[in-house]
Amino acid sequence: MVYAVIDTNVIVSALISKNEKSPVVEIVKRAYAGKFRVLVNNAILAEYGKVLRRPKFGLVLQQIVETLDLLAEISVNVDVPMSGTILPDPKDVVFYDVALAHQDKHASLVTGNMKHFPNCFFAVTPREFLDRLELEELLDGNFAGFGQTLNDCRGWTRYC
Repeated sequence: MVYAVIDTNVIVSALISKNEKSPVVEIVKRAYAGKFRVLVNNAILAEYGKVLRRPKFGLVLQQIVETLDLLAEISVNVDVPMSGTILPDPKDVVFYDVALAHQDKHASLVTGNMKHFPNCFFAVTPREFLDRLELEELLDGNFAGFGQTLNDCRGWTRYC
């Protein structure tokens, strides 16, 4: 099973996107369909709610509540220790910490703001993550003969 922490910008982008085939929309659809496990904690859920309520996104309250309820329902809510990592945006540390604590599962941190996670080997763009999911589905979870899941393809960038 593939595990991922989804940065708030991916959720927002999916909700306001007019392109139903965009990577962010596809990622959210696959999350809702259970194609991968979404990792969150209470701080991440609170951040989702806070950002989705910003008037500039033009989301209606019912859409926000339904999105938050569904995300809470499909996600694995975990408590993790603080890593003490310093990032350009301190609000991003919680996303980093949850993904870092789940590197035994090779969790990805999916973000549209790679510059917010410098030198973070498990941070990936939405397109990169969607490519990994598609390949994982194609290979049915096995990276033929290499003995590793596609969530751990840092050394196999040519294939991921």
